[in-house]
Amino acid sequence: MATRYWVVSLPVQNSASSLWSRLQESISKHSFDTPLYRFNIPNLRVGTLDSLLALSDDLLKSNSFIEGVSHKIRRQIEDLEKVSGILSSSLSVDGVPVDSYLTRFVWDEAKFPTMSPLREIVDGIHVQVAKIEDDLKVRVAEHNNVRSQLNAINRKQTGSLAVRDLSGIVKPQDLITSEHLVTLLAVVPKYSQKDWLSSYETLTSYVVPRSSKKLHEDNEYALYTVTLFHRDADNFRSKARERGFQIRDFDYNSETQETRKQELEKLMQDQDSLRSSLLQWCYTSYGEVFTSWMHFCAVRVFGESILRYGLPPSFLSVVLAPSVKSEKKVRSILEGMCDSSNSTFWKTDDEGGMGGFGGDADAHPYVSFTINLI
Repeated sequence: MATRYWVVSLPVQNSASSLWSRLQESISKHSFDTPLYRFNIPNLRVGTLDSLLALSDDLLKSNSFIEGVSHKIRRQIEDLEKVSGILSSSLSVDGVPVDSYLTRFVWDEAKFPTMSPLREIVDGIHVQVAKIEDDLKVRVAEHNNVRSQLNAINRKQTGSLAVRDLSGIVKPQDLITSEHLVTLLAVVPKYSQKDWLSSYETLTSYVVPRSSKKLHEDNEYALYTVTLFHRDADNFRSKARERGFQIRDFDYNSETQETRKQELEKLMQDQDSLRSSLLQWCYTSYGEVFTSWMHFCAVRVFGESILRYGLPPSFLSVVLAPSVKSEKKVRSILEGMCDSSNSTFWKTDDEGGMGGFGGDADAHPYVSFTINLI
């Protein structure tokens, strides 16, 4: 599949079929590696030249917007598929691959009546795509919110002992809580473990001898228990802090633990559901945006061709996919299909001509713009 296509219209002097045959023959002879297709545009409602001129001012900006939304949805699909472990899918539009939809383009009269004014078609496309973009933002934000909550929980479960949730480490049997005694949890730097073991019994007066037990260890810290009298707890916290030991507050509650577990399971289910829903929505919406984009391109070719070649409409529109090495040759072939006097007029600014139509960087004696599918 090519990812970059040229959409081109050439002025017809005699007949479109004759020009098409000449172009096919020339491309086949001089640039055989360049796929060539007809881009069939119906007879649209021209309106006035003034309305076409006014419309042309908005075409480039609107095209950038629609193209941007298309790429945004495509990137979202790729990200979701990657996270879900899905092999990258071949996106389709109306049941056919994306590139096939472009190269076999057929105007959808039901969605875009050809008797509608061009401005109405273009504005309708812009409004529809803008609504899809707004929906995308809402759906992505909802998905990202759940993902952020899960990430916060995971950080608490995987961070260092100084900050992580201790409920998965500390068991009820590790703690003593009675009328007079309490067990505290001390986070000790790994390099200070000997200091802790030699000093914790004497930090205050009411520590139970040999009551400290190591529960867990990570790359930075070790988690120890220590049992002492209730009345001495605050004093012990203060003395421990002075020695560089952190006393973590922790109350084991089986109901709280179960609630947290249920909340985590629900968040994981919500994330999977939202991801699946968002992915399916993106598949559908990508097709809608791409369909609208190609119809917009058809309007753009039609409008620019009328302004370039005049009335009545007499032009041949085609789609090409030249390789980088063939671009110069294909441009030469296309220019050869145009009237030579007209070719002199349409040169780049550096060559003293009018420059690009509608803000295009390149100027040619024919209408031409690029479609990037990715």
